[in-house]
Amino acid sequence: MSSSSKSSLGALVLGAIGVVYGDIGTSVLYAVKEVFGSGHVPFTTDNVYGVLSMLFWTLTTIVSVKYVTLVLRADNNGEGGLVAMLTLASRAVADRPRLRHWMLLIGIFGTCLFYGDGVITPAISVLSAVEGLEVVSHTFTDYVMPLTLVILLALFWVQKKGTAGIGKFFGPITVIWFMVIAGLGVWHIVGHPEILWALSPWYAWKFTWDNPGTTFIILGALVLCVTGAEALYADMGHFGKKPIRLAWFSIVMPSLTLNYFGQGALLLANPEAVKNPFFMMAPKWALLPLVGLATMATVIASQALISGAFSVTKQVIQLGYLPRLQVRHTSVKDTGQIYMPFVNWGLFVLIVLAVGMFRSSSNLASAYGIAVTTDMLITTVLTFFVIRYAWKLPLWLCIGATSVFFCVDVLFWASNLLKLISGGWFPLLIAGSIFMLMVTWKDGRALLSHNLHAAAIELKPFLESLFLAPPARVDGTAVFMTAEIGMVPNAMLHNLKHNKVLHEYNVFVTVRSHEVPWIGAEERLEFESLGHNCWQVIINYGFKNDLNVPKALSRLAGRGLNIEPMTTSYFLSRDIVVPTIGAGLAPWREKLFAQMHHNATTAAEFLHLPSNAVVELGSKVEI
Repeated sequence: MSSSSKSSLGALVLGAIGVVYGDIGTSVLYAVKEVFGSGHVPFTTDNVYGVLSMLFWTLTTIVSVKYVTLVLRADNNGEGGLVAMLTLASRAVADRPRLRHWMLLIGIFGTCLFYGDGVITPAISVLSAVEGLEVVSHTFTDYVMPLTLVILLALFWVQKKGTAGIGKFFGPITVIWFMVIAGLGVWHIVGHPEILWALSPWYAWKFTWDNPGTTFIILGALVLCVTGAEALYADMGHFGKKPIRLAWFSIVMPSLTLNYFGQGALLLANPEAVKNPFFMMAPKWALLPLVGLATMATVIASQALISGAFSVTKQVIQLGYLPRLQVRHTSVKDTGQIYMPFVNWGLFVLIVLAVGMFRSSSNLASAYGIAVTTDMLITTVLTFFVIRYAWKLPLWLCIGATSVFFCVDVLFWASNLLKLISGGWFPLLIAGSIFMLMVTWKDGRALLSHNLHAAAIELKPFLESLFLAPPARVDGTAVFMTAEIGMVPNAMLHNLKHNKVLHEYNVFVTVRSHEVPWIGAEERLEFESLGHNCWQVIINYGFKNDLNVPKALSRLAGRGLNIEPMTTSYFLSRDIVVPTIGAGLAPWREKLFAQMHHNATTAAEFLHLPSNAVVELGSKVEI
């Protein structure tokens, strides 16, 4: 391997540590505390060994084996995450429409759960870090919540500036964090080296055998140690499989294990430390610096999740499950760095609501887990369909590869259902509300498209009849954006009706989004000459591509169609949706869709059309 490739691999590993593992890396702040603080586990030496063994083997089974070894193999053209997995699975069962329909609904609901997780994670992470001040002195107790909200406000405020400037510090700070938590663990393990016997699965098995009911209940707290596992799959496209695996096995997994076992050694020496074992690992002189470092680590973990929310929302919009929202690019080099104001401040409001309602990390822990475990369960189900129908592996092997993880996920999920009333309803309410919006938008768009298609006129016969007695033609190019290929755009009909002219060159453009992450430039365009200086153009995009119609059309230069920016006008149909009583959606859903359609970002902005060259012509459409 060359020195440059080694350097590149090192940079990717460092970046993966900062972005991918920030969430799971801060779970040491609250996982052990919540297991013993739940009141369900009597504090005995055997129970400490049993719980630590269960923590270690939960990390091993779910993260090391399931995600790092199996799920990372299921990439969609190099991309990961639930959206990529969903499109991969749905294409694999394209010949089974009913199965595909339900799979899409389940996968989209899993995507909605990401937003519920996106609210709880920053709230519990930052709050648990700031709560370290209470260990320093009880006089700080009244300042924990206000300080948490100030930190979160600052975090969301800087999103519009982009993360390019501060992003380069994420990796080094997170590496320092992992080194510190590993060092704290070693310091306490040296005093009680016998705690390392808990690495044996025997202690987890013995605890489960002796306390089956208690084990089932505390699974809801144990799952806190793997929150963020989905992130390593979602960020595969940014860093690649090898850096993510290297980062996990070389730094992250060892550091987490050492810290958890260090907390166990501390509890053996000082059972009173159970109220906040992580911060009580540190000597008094290091407490304030540790609180500061923990706060930075949780902010970085939250930043990665916020950036993920922007990325997922953009993908879902291009898959057709949400209306167009404003997208701002915050970097001229990295097209993946985007800022979405509506998503940003919507998350912030919900996070403030969560902090205000639950008021402590322990209370938030009761809301945490149900969204994560449901997502894990959905990922396992989708993985089965990918390896069975896309990879064509034998049925027995597919069942064998996923059934163990399915059973583990079901147990964790069922345990977290016990927390439904005490707080688990909160992320589910968020996910359910967003799911309802997504399904309403998808169904409304289908209904609108059906009604427009029913009243549409075929383009080719229309042009033939139009040029029998053509209207006056003016210089320049008219680009008519149309959702229906081969149909006359409403904007053209209105232009002919009111302006009674036709441009010298007329281009009918349809933008199509596909269930693949990327579509290369060579496959971007399909075009057909319709005669009389008219062309039909189809622009293809993947759900991670950036939509830019003028840039795509510029590729037609030298291929028979040269579009000059200064003499080109873009004509858009601005449909006004009117809900009506009768067939279609429920009245309240039609009204909701009409409102969403009205408030959507304009197509001109979404498609990056030049604002001084856009003509919008409106019409009412009843649904």
